[in-house]
Amino acid sequence: QVHLVESGGGLVQAGGSLRLSCEASGDTFSRSSMGWFRQAPGKEREFVAAITGSGGFTYYADSVKGRFTISRDNAKNTAYLEMNNLKPEDTAVYYCISGVVDALSPKETNYDYWGQGTQVTVSS
Repeated sequence: QVHLVESGGGLVQAGGSLRLSCEASGDTFSRSSMGWFRQAPGKEREFVAAITGSGGFTYYADSVKGRFTISRDNAKNTAYLEMNNLKPEDTAVYYCISGVVDALSPKETNYDYWGQGTQVTVSS
């Protein structure tokens, strides 16, 4: 069992930045893909970004490409999502996810563990 704990959410003005962190339990972190999904009020949950276990490959949703950066520190069992030039439409609960299979995918079913979520609110 892997436990994921997100932090770093909050309220920011449009154009601002936030960095989300996701700390994972267990000793399989470096062999697991990590990523982020988000869910805005009244909308379906959507893929944001993912990174392979080694950190060598990343994958982004078109809506965040060029503004968000996913990274990881395997020595700290922690993944990050650096969010720049935030827009009001980025407002959502952001969920950290982890996959036993070390592969990149925008599909929820490819991931095995989920965090509790952290709220990001971008004001206009």
